[in-house]
Amino acid sequence: MHAIILFAHGSRDPLWHKPIQAVAERIVQRSPTTVVRCAYLELTEPDLPHVANALVAEGATSLSVVPMFLGVGRHAREDLPELIRALKVDHPAIDINCQPAVGEQSKLLDLLADIALS
Repeated sequence: MHAIILFAHGSRDPLWHKPIQAVAERIVQRSPTTVVRCAYLELTEPDLPHVANALVAEGATSLSVVPMFLGVGRHAREDLPELIRALKVDHPAIDINCQPAVGEQSKLLDLLADIALS
């Protein structure tokens, strides 16, 4: 089983995570058989190791982590690669990849420009 983990920063605000969850819901609407979960770096649960461990326990053989960061700051450059390295050590038989941050994706940048111009 392949699973997608949408990885975001987190916030103390209980409404902050709603857009991340909305993306997960849209993934499932477009691809009902796709397994997708949300994970957060801090201030919001669950964190990335808990989500990855749960997915592996559910039978995931590959994980794709999608960093939901517009800007590529310290969290995306330093914290996330360290988390990914630790996951690979903990689960050497699982194919774990990390996509570039969404803010580095030209499709999203084009969409944001379109929204701004509308």
